[in-house]
Amino acid sequence: MTTERMIEFEVLRYRPDTDHEPVFETYRVPCNEDWVVLDALNHIKDEIDGTLSYRWSCHMAVCGSCGMQVNGEPKLACKAFVRDYGNRIRVEPLATFPIERDLVVDMDDFTDKLQSVKPWIIRDDGEKPAEDGEYRQSMGELRKYRQFSMCINCMLCYSACPQYALNPEFIGPAALALAHRYNLDSRDQGAEQRRDVVASHAGVWDCTFVGQCSAVCPKDVDPAAAIQQGKIESSKNFFLDLLKPKKTGAK
Repeated sequence: MTTERMIEFEVLRYRPDTDHEPVFETYRVPCNEDWVVLDALNHIKDEIDGTLSYRWSCHMAVCGSCGMQVNGEPKLACKAFVRDYGNRIRVEPLATFPIERDLVVDMDDFTDKLQSVKPWIIRDDGEKPAEDGEYRQSMGELRKYRQFSMCINCMLCYSACPQYALNPEFIGPAALALAHRYNLDSRDQGAEQRRDVVASHAGVWDCTFVGQCSAVCPKDVDPAAAIQQGKIESSKNFFLDLLKPKKTGAK
């Protein structure tokens, strides 16, 4: 039989219509040992307090929507097992993002920065007709970028990144990792279009390589590695530009 353990959940609440600032509210929840924090939050909402707000969808660490702080660490609530914690668990919204309500944060800054790096395949000649077939690539070409393609946009890396907390202009780990993913894709021809954003000081050069983004990533994307590789590529492009002969006007 599955055993139950009574756990106190300290949940940060913020109801903008009534609260001047966020406050913690404590709930006692009888948890099974195989529960994750998301199960406990669902129990609170279904059985104790239906006003609690948070995001979730798949319960399978695929959608990325249940990112939050569990005992001060960015986690997917659907991957944070209660058995790994004590009898008191603190749950807060992701750090560095404005709180909209309870555990729900404003994602606009993240989505704007994601859009800025053009995270899609760009072709100089546009898209070819479907009847012309796929853009084929080898397994070796796929391996170059596959790890960086596993991002689920959960924003845990932004919550953990000290540079993003200090400098909101920083494009951030997930967006830069996805830009690098497309730059490495043999089917893509858009690296030059991403260059002004990726190689800017708000891009890869703002990263101080603390590595917390990779430490908290639930899909092992390793955005820190992607950013450092982006720095190498940016440096190479800089020196290649210096070596290119300047065009002179016709006499």
